[in-house]
Amino acid sequence: MKKILTTLALGATLAAGPALAELTFPSLSYRTGPYAANGIPFADGYADYFAMLNARDGGIGGERVNLIECETGYNTEKGVECYEATKGEGALLYQPLSTGITYQLIPRVSADGIPMHTLGYGRTSASNGKVFPWVFNYPATYWDGASVAIKYLLDENGGSLEGKKIALVYHNSAYGKEPIRTLSELATEHGFELIELPVDHPGQEQKSQWLQIRRERPDNVLMWGWGVMNQVAVQEAANIRYPMDQFIGIWWSGSENDVKPAGDGADGYKALNFHAVGSDFELYDDLEEHVWSQGNAAGAGDQGGTVLYNRGLYAAMIAAEAARKAQEIHGVSAITPAQMRDGLEQLEMTEESMAELGLAGFGPTFSASCENHGGSGKAAINQWNAGEGRWEVLTDYIQSDQELIARLVEEDSMAYAQENNIELACQ
Repeated sequence: MKKILTTLALGATLAAGPALAELTFPSLSYRTGPYAANGIPFADGYADYFAMLNARDGGIGGERVNLIECETGYNTEKGVECYEATKGEGALLYQPLSTGITYQLIPRVSADGIPMHTLGYGRTSASNGKVFPWVFNYPATYWDGASVAIKYLLDENGGSLEGKKIALVYHNSAYGKEPIRTLSELATEHGFELIELPVDHPGQEQKSQWLQIRRERPDNVLMWGWGVMNQVAVQEAANIRYPMDQFIGIWWSGSENDVKPAGDGADGYKALNFHAVGSDFELYDDLEEHVWSQGNAAGAGDQGGTVLYNRGLYAAMIAAEAARKAQEIHGVSAITPAQMRDGLEQLEMTEESMAELGLAGFGPTFSASCENHGGSGKAAINQWNAGEGRWEVLTDYIQSDQELIARLVEEDSMAYAQENNIELACQ
C-alpha cells in the first residue's frame, strides 16, 4: 500500500499493493516549488528503492514496505504538518530532506519516540547520541563538509591558506548558516579571511553578492545552496568569469540540475559528495528488472543515475538496512519505532555489506554507536565536466578534522542539553 498525502487535504490516494503493510516509511518530499528540481530526483530514488524491495524480496524481512509520500514544498510549516499527519500511521523513521524541518522535528520525534535520519544535513551537533538519542545524521555532517573543503584547499595550496580570502555564499536559513561556526574556527586556525555572503530564499537574486565577489576577488568560493539558488550562483560565477575550479559547493550544491543550465560556463565547478555518482552498480539491474520495466518507476522515471537520485537510493538503503538490523536485534519482523532506533544505532555499513546490496564502492564505510550518530565524516571532491555532461571524482574520501568536529559537537550539544534539561543517554 502506498499512500500519497498532501498537507492541504491530508487525504490518501492508495496505489496497488497489499491490504496491510507492516513497515511504514513516510517520505517528506517536495515535487513542487523553487526546490522541486532537486527534491524530485531524491524522492524518486527513495521511492524506487522501496518499490524494488517489495517486488524483489517481498519487502524487508518478510514485511512489505508502506511508503507514505507527503508534499512539503520545502516549507517548514508544511513539513511539520506532514509529520503530524503521518506519525499515527505507524511511522518507523522520518527523513525530512530539510534542515529547517529537521530543527522543528527534533523535539517532536524525541517526545514521540520516533527516530529521524538526516542524511548529511540537519543539526550537526545531533550527531551526539548522548543528547539526541532519536536523531541520526550519518555518514557525514555539514561541519565535516566544511572541514573537508578546507582540507582540500590546504592540499591545493601547499599546506597553507595564510592570507587567503575564502567567500561563503550561503542560503540564508538554518541550513546555510550551519557551516559558519566551523569555518570561523578554521579561519582562525589557518589564517584565512572568511567573507560571509547570505542569499535570501529562494535564491534567484544574487547580483550584489557576485558583484562583491568580483570586487574582493576571493581566492576561493564555497557554497551552501539548494534548488534554484545553485543554478543562479553557477551562472553568476560564469558571468563574472570567476574561475570555476576555485568554486566548491557542499553536497547539496553538486547535482546535474545545478550545473547544466550554465552550459559550458559551469565546466570545472567542484562539489563535495559522500557517495558515488552514475549508474554503474548491480543494484541498477534490479531496479530495471523489478521496477522500471514494470512501469512502476516513481515520478517520470527519468532520474536514474543522477546525483540526487542516487542519494535518495542511499537514504532508502540505510533505512532498510537499519530496519533489517532492528529485526535481527529483536527477533521480530514487525518492528516498532523504538526497535527501529536500535537498528539505526547499531548499523554498520562495510564494504562487504554494500557489495551484497549491489552497491559496491558506493560510499565510505561507517558505523554508529550510542555516542556517535554522525558516521565517518568523510567526503570526496567531484568536478563537473561540461563537455561530457558528467561528474568526475577528483579525490578519494577525505577525512574531516575529527578532533575539531568532536569539540564543537560537544560544546553545542551539551549547551542544548542544559537549556532543555535533557538527561544524557549512554550512561
